[in-house]
Amino acid sequence: MISNIIQRTFFRVNRENRNLFLNFRYFSSHGDPFGIHTKKGQVTDRQKNMMARGLPKRSKIPNVENIIVVASGKGGVGKSTTSVNLALALSEVDRAGEVGLLDMDVFGPSIPRMMNLTGAPELDKDDNMIPLSNYGIKCMSMGFLVEEKAAVVWRGPMVMSAVQRLLLRTAWGKIKYLVLDMPPGTGDTQLSISQLISVTGAVIVSTPQDIALLDARRGAEMFRKVDIPVLGLVQNMSVFCCPKCGHEEHIFGKDGAVEMAQELDVDVLGDVPLNLQIRLGADKGQPIVISHPTSPQARSYIHIAEKIKEKIDVLRSKA
Repeated sequence: MISNIIQRTFFRVNRENRNLFLNFRYFSSHGDPFGIHTKKGQVTDRQKNMMARGLPKRSKIPNVENIIVVASGKGGVGKSTTSVNLALALSEVDRAGEVGLLDMDVFGPSIPRMMNLTGAPELDKDDNMIPLSNYGIKCMSMGFLVEEKAAVVWRGPMVMSAVQRLLLRTAWGKIKYLVLDMPPGTGDTQLSISQLISVTGAVIVSTPQDIALLDARRGAEMFRKVDIPVLGLVQNMSVFCCPKCGHEEHIFGKDGAVEMAQELDVDVLGDVPLNLQIRLGADKGQPIVISHPTSPQARSYIHIAEKIKEKIDVLRSKA
């Protein structure tokens, strides 16, 4: 079953996908990545021509009202854990519509384990994949299509074909919020999404550590460059509180994301502490918003979801 679905969904790398991949090489300043031949911010005529040719127009995913990308410039900052708990928190904050969660990390999918889901999705009559559901959240992931320990070894065109399929050929039904758990970095997947679909806004996740903030800044700047609003920053693992004595320790630094947010003129959506129960819940497939809904940690995610909803409502009112 799994191999048949992969064959029917991802191994269709046609000429359009190959052209799209080649054109992305010239998006932004990628034609001269080290800035040797062009001045900063300058785009050559060739780049302009390539950018204008073959790039798809942004489209809306049918029946999906809002698309929120959760991103970081660096791996290991808790982005997937944040995505899962934000999706669950949004379903609590706004009960007027359903929430979906899409795992965009082709090489290292985490959503199946975090949402306690296994098995391959079925296909509808139009060959669209039907999401798996748990805790009231509809989920789709590359992890449903390969074995958990299997390595996905694909080149760029195949990855972009998979991204397109996950985005545009999943039968979500009517969804108010679709949360995209992005892979780390600012590569092909991020550029593909920015060109393929209309994204409502981006949430950047980082720890307060200087090294993580450097990469988070790159992520925020990338979304601005492709005209995707940055809804704000989530400062993850902001503080560790000793469960025995209550002493607080800022292991990764203090308020680093706050300072960066001020420089970028964006809001800090909230802080999430470094907490054992958050980690255990993610590993067991029982996110803390579900397993400990009244805990201060769960309330942190609820507070962030409330802010995201407010910002999206403002953006919609101005549209």
